[in-house]
Amino acid sequence: MLMLSQRWACMFTAITAVLALPVSASAQFSLSGFAKPSVEVSTAWSSTAIKPEGHATLAVILEIPEPLHINSHLASAPFIPTTIQVIESPAFLRISTAVFPAPKDLIFNSGTGKASIKIFSEKLVAYIPVALKGSAPPGKSQITLRIGYQACDDKTCFTPAQVDKVVSLEVASPSAEVKPINPELFAGLQNSEERLNIPCFGLDFQIPTSKFWLLLIVAAIGGFFLNLTPCVLPLLPLKMMGLSQAAGNRRRCFLLGLTMSAGVIAFWMALAIAICTISGFNATNKLFQYPAFTVSVGVIICVMAIGMSGLFSLRLPSWIYGINPSHDSALGALLFGIMTAVLSTPCTAPFMGAAAAWSATQPPAITLTTFAVIGVGMAMPYLLLSAFPPLIARVPRTGPASELIKQIMGLLMLAAGAYFLGTGLASIWAEPPDPPSQAYWWFVAIFVLASGLWLLWRTFRITERLFPRLVFGLAGLALFFGAVHAAVRFTRASPIHWIYFTPDRFTKAQQTGKPILLEFTAAWCLNCHALEQGVLHQPEVVKLLNSTNLISMKVDLTGNNNAGDQKLLQAGSRAIPYLVLYSADGSQAFASDAYTRQQVVSALQKAMWPMQ
Repeated sequence: MLMLSQRWACMFTAITAVLALPVSASAQFSLSGFAKPSVEVSTAWSSTAIKPEGHATLAVILEIPEPLHINSHLASAPFIPTTIQVIESPAFLRISTAVFPAPKDLIFNSGTGKASIKIFSEKLVAYIPVALKGSAPPGKSQITLRIGYQACDDKTCFTPAQVDKVVSLEVASPSAEVKPINPELFAGLQNSEERLNIPCFGLDFQIPTSKFWLLLIVAAIGGFFLNLTPCVLPLLPLKMMGLSQAAGNRRRCFLLGLTMSAGVIAFWMALAIAICTISGFNATNKLFQYPAFTVSVGVIICVMAIGMSGLFSLRLPSWIYGINPSHDSALGALLFGIMTAVLSTPCTAPFMGAAAAWSATQPPAITLTTFAVIGVGMAMPYLLLSAFPPLIARVPRTGPASELIKQIMGLLMLAAGAYFLGTGLASIWAEPPDPPSQAYWWFVAIFVLASGLWLLWRTFRITERLFPRLVFGLAGLALFFGAVHAAVRFTRASPIHWIYFTPDRFTKAQQTGKPILLEFTAAWCLNCHALEQGVLHQPEVVKLLNSTNLISMKVDLTGNNNAGDQKLLQAGSRAIPYLVLYSADGSQAFASDAYTRQQVVSALQKAMWPMQ
């Protein structure tokens, strides 16, 4: 029984980190002094080989000698959790996250009474499900694992250890015979329970993936909240106006809502199919790493915006009218639903990024089901509005106010189009690891600024009532000054002295023995910009990130940055934004896709000054 408070345990960890030599997987344990613990790591497969379209399970075994124990995968600060990550694998393999058994409770005395932590002792067997795509060539393949753990006894928590292990996998031909092996080792799989970590508004919720229905609820709620992200929110008034115009005909209104919902769900299903079938496509926002796609989205949005603003009344080529169908038609509603879903993908984290990333590692049936539920959650508001037309009856259908809303939304859509065009062109011109140009923010600002001025001017022309003039006048001024402020902030030099990531630079940074902070970002990722501006650019955080005791490194995935993509997978994520902090010994001290200022400051201080 551990008879120390968390503060004492943290102090002993720090003392050990100074006095003990680096821990390795083959070091010997002794009860005298601060000797190094020995935790043996081995692996075993559930079958002799794996066939195309087949499945196998890899067991990762940690032998923990008495009187040692290691912290569980659910441990929190100041204790270091056990982690098992796949840092390198062939593209034709679909590898799930590690499935851990239920940990034990260890009771100890804290300053406020009895407390407990989750631990593993004697022997830990974790499981990694692996699936093989049909295109895999027969022969030997290799998977590289990284196992991290912290061993403790009843007096001391030792320096965290990190072990890299290469595992061979035999890929068999379709006609080969594959036999199950090690049945006794995999009997414990049914008692294991994988937990998915869902970050939300600075809090972490752990959901057992065995309760698939609960994960689907999370995915649906996350899909619903995608409508409130800055990627999608400007489009909602336009859709409400389209439904409002059909509200007098209940059947037509419901048909439009159903068609738009079908467009939303169809896109998410197509994305799931791409993840299941296309090698290297493993994340919801992967589309925006292809400059041609981002530029195409920008052009389509601009065409839609011009039509929304009423500029199609000019004599334009006839083919342009065909690609901008009315948003209150069935085809227009379908395309609008698809476009809405497309624009949501850069903003998937933190609402459902974890659920989508987890499902991308699962068998195709689970991936398709999860993404379909995300689409249903996102489409639900439109379906409800169309099913109950009185909910949108107060939205103006015709008249100057309706035209003004369309014009303002059209200008804001032009701003969105300029944003995606700019990020797409920046991706083409960018040369990783150097950062892309941010000049496109001024074009975005011009359209937002114009929308603010137009709203202010037209409001005073349309109405003489004081309240609408006050409300919409202030909104116009807010758009005007907000656009200028945003353009200045996004185009100015960063207050953080970033080193832009390359594998060589990261290796050299590790050799300094300093903690390393990695920020994974991209020009097209609005959530990345929001977190960087709202958290990392706070004076207290900037001071820590610019400290000589830390190396701050940015991994920009805007262009064709294959090394950055690989590093993101090694760090344990498939989507951005993502922030990772490595302590001086190379272990992962903090990782999050929805972090707060307080979380970052606390993690940095502990990594930079562990003795305090």
